[in-house]
Amino acid sequence: MADTAVIERPVGGAHAAPPTGRSPFVARLADRVPWLLRSAGWVGPIAVALFAGVLRLWNLGHPNAFVFDETYYPKDAWSLLQQGYEGSWPNNANEQLLAVPQTIPLGSSPAFVAHPPLGKWVIALGEAVYGLHPFGWRVVVALLGTLTVLMLARIGRRLFGSTLLGCTAALLMSVDGLQLVMSRTGLLDGVLMFFVLAAFGCLLLDRDRTRARLLADGVDGGSVRLGLRPWRLAAGLMLGAACSVKWNGAQILAAFGLLTVLWDQAGRRRAGARHPWRAMLRHDAVPAFASMVVVGAATYVASWSGWFATSGGYDRQWGEGRSGFGPAAWRGWWHYQSEMWHFNTTLTSPHTYQSNPWSWLVQGRPVSMYWQPVSTGQQGCTAPGGCTTQILALGTPLLWWTACFALAYLLWAWFFRRDWRSGAVLCAVAAVYLPWFGFQQRTIFSFYMVVLVPFLCLAVAQMLGAVLGPPGCSVRRRAWGGVAAGSVVLAVMGCFLYFLPLYTAQVIPMTDWQDHMWFTSWI
Repeated sequence: MADTAVIERPVGGAHAAPPTGRSPFVARLADRVPWLLRSAGWVGPIAVALFAGVLRLWNLGHPNAFVFDETYYPKDAWSLLQQGYEGSWPNNANEQLLAVPQTIPLGSSPAFVAHPPLGKWVIALGEAVYGLHPFGWRVVVALLGTLTVLMLARIGRRLFGSTLLGCTAALLMSVDGLQLVMSRTGLLDGVLMFFVLAAFGCLLLDRDRTRARLLADGVDGGSVRLGLRPWRLAAGLMLGAACSVKWNGAQILAAFGLLTVLWDQAGRRRAGARHPWRAMLRHDAVPAFASMVVVGAATYVASWSGWFATSGGYDRQWGEGRSGFGPAAWRGWWHYQSEMWHFNTTLTSPHTYQSNPWSWLVQGRPVSMYWQPVSTGQQGCTAPGGCTTQILALGTPLLWWTACFALAYLLWAWFFRRDWRSGAVLCAVAAVYLPWFGFQQRTIFSFYMVVLVPFLCLAVAQMLGAVLGPPGCSVRRRAWGGVAAGSVVLAVMGCFLYFLPLYTAQVIPMTDWQDHMWFTSWI
């Protein structure tokens, strides 16, 4: 198994090794203040998460406008909050809501929506506290975006056995423009990202704990019954929630389900099982299916509880008077699912900012979520040629371009060095990214890749760990590696700072905006 720059023992792993490679100063400091090492695994991640939270919550109510598809989801969320299902709105609802919030009565007729309801229920939590206002429909998504940074630091720490690399991955994600924009808008993809990463972390915890149990028993690993595995159940719950936000979660559930049974097989082999595949199929495959698929499906159906509990939702009465299996409500619900499938697989209406998945990793066609010209003398604009304000869903370019090299490194480490960590990250990348190539004719957008950002940051962190070098190498090698890795992180942060005005709708001169458009495809 390949090793990156591990500066601590693997967290929670079954084969933990004592710390190595610490400088005498760090060793003396740790001896005098033992709690530093005990708390470092939380202090660093929390500090990075606080930094990310400031970026995501600062001036969150600006702009006071519906940004891109916020014209749909916040209103759907408010309908769910008020009546349990998505209702119709007047054509002029946007202008009236922004001028005098919460004064427009909901229509009694239901509205067809193309996505399951859980993501909109999440948005509704903020609206329940702050009302139908831009801050209200963005705040919970922003909080989840911040929690995702904290989760990534802890996941990276466990995956690489290094607080430094875990915090590096989290810091990189905190300064990714796409993750920032999608955390500051009331859309569904940031919510989907949270549940997918949470599921990945749960499976990682399950892997470590089950391997520890297999090795602790001291018997043939093929005969051990592991019983209830709560972290895998939690992963099934999170993946079911992901499917309940957007159907993209289904392919990720399938990939993560395959990943966990492969981990089971490898764990039993390492524990001494003579026939690890047979042992996995006998003891682990069926429980894995129940934990992931059955729990996920139950979670998905439960997310529609508002639709089932009321009578006015779209297709709610479709099953009345029609023959078929099960209650009328179930038949109507199933028909609704088929209509959603048809819509999501046949949407080909052209859009200015649609793009092909081939361009997504290099950020070839970012989506302009919001753009308004600002005349000289208005909103603080003093430029003779006027100003503009924009929200551009652009991943920090240097981070994404570096991630392309990092993915190539992970492919090499996984194929030639059998590095399971690289395989885990690549599995997530493939599950999120590759299915979109099957929709070449569908209208799709690059901001869907916000779900990919955590795993790209893990890939970059792993590559930077290899650049830094293992603890056992020479001081000179570590010093040069530290300079190189640190330079990459600082360059990414500088690039993020340069594009920050375009991520937060700041008023900038038109000439500055043109300077930020590095490629014509960004306009």
